[in-house]
Amino acid sequence: MPLVGQLVYPNGGALDRLCFQEVSVTPGSDPQVLGDPGHIQLRGPVRQVVTRTVQGEALLAVRSDYHCAVWKVSKQGRPAPLQVLQVEKGATGINLSPHLPGELAVCSRSGAVCLWTPQDGLQQVYKDPETLVFRDPSPWRWADFTAHPRVLTVGDRTGVKMIDTQGPPGCGLLLFRGGAEASCQKGERVLLAQYLGESSPASLSPTLHLICTQFSLYLVDERLPLVPMLKWAHGLPSAPLMAQLLPAPCPGAPRPLLLGGQGGQLQLLHLSGEEVSVPRLAGPPQSLPARTDALSGFPLLEPASQRRLQERLDAPTIGLAAAVPPSASTSGLALFHLSKAGDVFYQHLRLQEGSSFCGDAGLPSDPSPEPHTPTAAAPTPSRTPTPTTASWTPQATAYCSRWLKALLKVPLPPPVWTAPTFSHRHLLGYKEQLQDEGKVLAGLRAAMTQGRLLRQRDLGSFPTAEPPPAPESGPEDELSERLDEAWEGRGADWWRRRQGRSLGLGHQPRRHKRRTQLSSTFSSLSGRWDLSDGPSPPPSPHRTSPVPRPLPPATPHSQGLTQELWTRGVPVERQQTLQDYMARLPSSGLGATSAPPSQASSIRSTPSRQQAPRKKSRMGF
Repeated sequence: MPLVGQLVYPNGGALDRLCFQEVSVTPGSDPQVLGDPGHIQLRGPVRQVVTRTVQGEALLAVRSDYHCAVWKVSKQGRPAPLQVLQVEKGATGINLSPHLPGELAVCSRSGAVCLWTPQDGLQQVYKDPETLVFRDPSPWRWADFTAHPRVLTVGDRTGVKMIDTQGPPGCGLLLFRGGAEASCQKGERVLLAQYLGESSPASLSPTLHLICTQFSLYLVDERLPLVPMLKWAHGLPSAPLMAQLLPAPCPGAPRPLLLGGQGGQLQLLHLSGEEVSVPRLAGPPQSLPARTDALSGFPLLEPASQRRLQERLDAPTIGLAAAVPPSASTSGLALFHLSKAGDVFYQHLRLQEGSSFCGDAGLPSDPSPEPHTPTAAAPTPSRTPTPTTASWTPQATAYCSRWLKALLKVPLPPPVWTAPTFSHRHLLGYKEQLQDEGKVLAGLRAAMTQGRLLRQRDLGSFPTAEPPPAPESGPEDELSERLDEAWEGRGADWWRRRQGRSLGLGHQPRRHKRRTQLSSTFSSLSGRWDLSDGPSPPPSPHRTSPVPRPLPPATPHSQGLTQELWTRGVPVERQQTLQDYMARLPSSGLGATSAPPSQASSIRSTPSRQQAPRKKSRMGF
């Protein structure tokens, strides 16, 4: 006989649409979806969905950020709304009672816990804005039931506490605390607290509670608080957010406990132990295949489409549901995964010897993809811990192809434009290291910090303009001064003054490349030759003269010594010009004076490098 049930899951871009899909599970075959899913549009995103059947009455509770609602599901599978509750502080947890039909426990961010029934309304039973064990920011609060109908558990990130709704306010007993009693690690926080006592008589103790942290899994008995009955390091790479205790596949067999992480990882544990014994693990835990293992079963696509498919399969898991289909021969397990992208995946596991599960190919649970957001499920091939080849049925391949086509037709969202941001902290930090900052820079920084316009008083007074430098004497002024002194007969005195000025400055004045026509003519007629011993320089080949230039008369020895004194400190290219000029002076002039013996001795001791002729001539242009 087939088993018909309702698969409830959120859908839509904001997860604000609650869908109801009717699914039929037949022994020995894959689940079948019946018709199109119905949906209810809500005012906020769905955060939690809880279903429970108590005394033959099936109830459905849904929690949003600021609203909670409860539905009653008829035997035909049609939900009927009972009541909607608004939570001003924000709801963080909702659970249905396993003892009384229609009773719920609701908790908010403010630390208040209320019992809620559609007939009687709200009844606040506990409120504490502080955390239970130690001070730690924890807006997350959780409430659940225990083996006693009037005792609740209240949890936050630091621990779990049991409270008596009929006792005085504030009374309670810690069930679990993050500390040395449970051998917790540093920074370990509670992520999930769930009651596991809703079972048949021949099963585990009805007083067990499951507590999951980011590192370990704890089984705690409410009869022996603060001392975990079982601790196991689950090793999930992502935070465990979902857990479900399944019925035993056969009488006397261990109970499977399904643990799911946010990243899509699945762990299957097998718990054994009677009511009077300590629970223990029956065999090593099993790691079930993730959705990404089905990537090899899809056809090979182009790189962009392949990357898009992989990102779709890698979407975080936000919902997990498991069902044990009826079977006369072989027991099995049907898993439904809900990803954050809005896809529902189906996975089928069959029971092997030793109470372990191995997998067959699954079926998609929703055959009708929407035009903008594909919600049809892709099959996830299951396998045992040892790698085996996954089997894909023709029906699963057809569903997979249709889901993939719908996915590739969805247009990519346009990139979100964000305004560019500029940071001046680095530049201002570098400028602040300078020691010689003036008023202009300080005023500019103050105006930028306050976000106002620059004003004159921020920049200070403008610096006064310096007078332009006096024009330096050019080569024309120097040549004019030299010619004036020479025509007046004071050429030797001018050269002495020039030599003393050059020695005082320590370097020769820079000669300009641009010269006057007269200076170029004088320089072209002179050569780098010694005036005392060497002959006259040869004529330039570029300059031809029709009349040969007469040689100057020989000068007496005293006049040559006097000329050597005059030529001391004179550039080499000007010495021939000076010699020609001094030769035309009258004999009674300055050139006929004789030098004293002391000067004559100093002239004879001049270095030989001044008397040796140069090999290369240089033009004075």
